[in-house]
Amino acid sequence: MRKAFGFLNFQNLSAFPASPRENNLSLRLRSSGSICNAPNAPPPLVKLDSHQHFWIYDAPQYPWIPEGSALHRSWLPEDLARIQEPLGFEGSIAVQARQSLEESRWLLSLADAHRSIRGVVGWVDLRDARVEEQLEELSQHPRFVGVRHVVQDEPDPAFLLGNDFQRGVSQLARFGLAYDLLIYPHQLEAAIGLVERFPEQRFVLDHIAKPLIRQRTISPWRENIRTLAEFPHVCCKVSGMITEADHAGWVPEDFAPYLDTVFEAFGGDRLMYGSDWPVCLLAGSYQQTAELVENYTRQLPLAVREAVFGGNAARFYRIKD
Repeated sequence: MRKAFGFLNFQNLSAFPASPRENNLSLRLRSSGSICNAPNAPPPLVKLDSHQHFWIYDAPQYPWIPEGSALHRSWLPEDLARIQEPLGFEGSIAVQARQSLEESRWLLSLADAHRSIRGVVGWVDLRDARVEEQLEELSQHPRFVGVRHVVQDEPDPAFLLGNDFQRGVSQLARFGLAYDLLIYPHQLEAAIGLVERFPEQRFVLDHIAKPLIRQRTISPWRENIRTLAEFPHVCCKVSGMITEADHAGWVPEDFAPYLDTVFEAFGGDRLMYGSDWPVCLLAGSYQQTAELVENYTRQLPLAVREAVFGGNAARFYRIKD
């Protein structure tokens, strides 16, 4: 059993002053005017996982899955339900795991069959001249809520700034779609350039940009996160952290400086919990990923905890039911 946090170590919280009653450990929800929060938002769900995946395993389609690992099998909604329901989760956002329109359509078919899939972040080729047709088709489904490209695998660190890619991104807002940023730390500067160019587009950073937790490297990731968070139309998923740490030996304290950074930078109204299940199984259980963030936020106001564990994701993705 891994140790739980026995403390919160927020640093430089002058931007989020706490009252004496909050004992200087709590972040209050801020009315930032961010377009990450809809003006007529639905009531928050009790618990919503903002980031998980499904697949029917096929080696050629999922070459990134290690043979013999916990991921080396099919993972479907029935598997997730058995884990989520005892922990009180009401649903999740299913996110693409391979770059194909076929998978996007399949995830939407799963959403038709399973109400627990509250939204789908799929893939379209944003560089394709026919991107509008693809977006038009998929956005007809009420649970198609966003698009993601696996930018972390692109060799060009400035991929996000390419003209064709940005032309595709420019089409998302008219279809009411969010964009998930899946990047490594060395791509954060390009992400800053992208979000600066599209102030009306909702963006969310996946996995806090995968900092080098195993190596205990904090800079320049921390400085770039702070810059990215200055843009009010950017949110951040508190997800995917344990797979960036020592898979066999991580302890909760390993994540404190990274959690401190994102909570300080984004505040309680632009962060959302995500399990990254089943990928998280490479380094821990679903319950451990949830407890990591639950224990860190335990001393925060209830409103902040509810927002991080459901309300913010529901508002960001415009979940309607």
